[in-house]
Amino acid sequence: MTGNSVEPKRNQRATAGPSSMNSIYRRRRLAAGGIGVVFAVGFAVLLGWVVGGSSGSSGTSGSSPAPISSLSATTTSSTVSSTPSSSTTTTTDPGLLPQTSEIPPTDVASISRRMAPLWAAMKTDSLPVGMTVFFPKSAYQQVKAGILSNPVGDYQNRLVALYGMDLNTYNAALGIPPASALLAGFAVEPSLVHWVAPGACTNAIGYWHLPNIRISYSSRGSVSSFGVFSLISWRGVWYVVHLGPVPRTSGTGVLDLPANGQGTPGPGGGC
Repeated sequence: MTGNSVEPKRNQRATAGPSSMNSIYRRRRLAAGGIGVVFAVGFAVLLGWVVGGSSGSSGTSGSSPAPISSLSATTTSSTVSSTPSSSTTTTTDPGLLPQTSEIPPTDVASISRRMAPLWAAMKTDSLPVGMTVFFPKSAYQQVKAGILSNPVGDYQNRLVALYGMDLNTYNAALGIPPASALLAGFAVEPSLVHWVAPGACTNAIGYWHLPNIRISYSSRGSVSSFGVFSLISWRGVWYVVHLGPVPRTSGTGVLDLPANGQGTPGPGGGC
């Protein structure tokens, strides 16, 4: 091939007149202008995206949600810091408050819940555990105010001392080892509950009295029981005041009415 089909077009472009050249220049300027417009619009869009994205990430507009991990971490730390620790919880000593005439519950279920720490103290021979259900010292000061010259001394040296001895004796009665004994249940006779009026039994303040509830337990396949000599009330709650019987002449622990089998609550009376 000689290229004859190409040469005439090349010659034709080379020999075009002024009007043709002006038309070509106008088309080129229009094309260049269009490209400039497109570039300007594209640059504006890109600039707007960058600016908008930056302001959203700063958090000032509030329209962009925080990452999930950030939200969960904030919630967790807030929950932990706002929840009070149980170790800082304080409880008012009920013995510092005035007595009421409210009678505590006398059904077996309520007595069982209330005296559960007493059973635990018997199994472990633990006076500190037993003191959680023992009559409060501050309440005893109110009951004996104007009656005894030293209520605190009587409380510590007589009531608490005998209670500790009794817990040791009850613990020994559970068998070997005492921790293997199983609680069979509590027995209560509600009709034995009575009000001890102020002035009776050398007390300045009245209270409800529940004598001789029973605790039965199983040890080595046999069931035995013993009594709790005296529960008295303070502000509608039962407390142990004498575990073993009083008065007593010996300075040792004594079981209250031990028996084979479940036994029977009572007798009544006392204060």
